[in-house]
This record gives sequence, structure tokens and C-alpha cells, in this order.
Amino acid sequence: MTDRFDFGTTAQDAYRACLALPKYMKSADLDWGLQELIKIRASMVNGCATCIDGHTADAAEHGESLRRIASLAAWKEAACYTPKERAALAFTDEVTLISNGGVSDAVWEEMTQHFSNEEIADVMAAVIAINVFNRLTIATHKIPEDLQTPARAS
Repeated sequence: MTDRFDFGTTAQDAYRACLALPKYMKSADLDWGLQELIKIRASMVNGCATCIDGHTADAAEHGESLRRIASLAAWKEAACYTPKERAALAFTDEVTLISNGGVSDAVWEEMTQHFSNEEIADVMAAVIAINVFNRLTIATHKIPEDLQTPARAS
């Protein structure tokens, strides 16, 4: 798979607009670790290898366990997430898969049990931001070279 073009170079103003959400998220009052779980989970749902790779590395570097990172693929069955994290992950799935009917009343209700309206807005902004970059990356084939060839067994 080869890169199609560099969106950031070709559409600089649009790309700067896309970068505004991640910039905002750095100042948001939403736990950084939860933001990384959201990024990894949405990237898994979307099948974005580049974003899974990058955000997994970021999360691991900042102390997230490999067990919890790997378990995001099956978070509903994994007991290693708090009720608050589980609410955010369910919300992430439903916002990411919006064509499946949107955010259900049950998931919304669970979010309101753990987050204020302002925090829900920040969780939504985090999900929207990673979805933008998943789509840009997948559509333009921005796959790092080390993910384009099979790894050698050691």
C-alpha cells in the first residue's frame, strides 16, 4: 500500500482545523489515560493500524499496562476497566459506529452516571478527534513502513 498524498500539505487549512480538536484535548479536564484508551479503542473499531500503533506506544510509555491495552479489543469481556472507563468505551464504540443507530439511551444513561455534561462533551470531542485522524490515515494509506512488512520472529 502506498501513500496517496499528504493531506496536511495538500489541504493545509483543513488539516489545521483537524488539529484543533487534539490541541483542545490537551487542555481538557479529561484524564490523559482515559483519552488514550478512547483513541486506541476507536482506532481498533475503525481498523487504523497507524493510530493503534502510535497510541498504544504512547499509553505504554506513560504507564498503561500492556494487559489493559490489549484487552481493549474485547473490553466488554475484560474485568480490568473501571465502571467509568467502561462507560466511556461503550460511548466510544457507539459514537464511532454512529451508523448503527447512534448512542443508545442505555449508554447515554451510563455516561451520565460517571461524567458531567462538560465531561461528556470532552469524551465526545476525544472520540470525534481520533475518528477524524483514523479516516485521514486510512483514506490516504498513511501506514508506517514498519507496519507494512511482516515482523521477524525472534
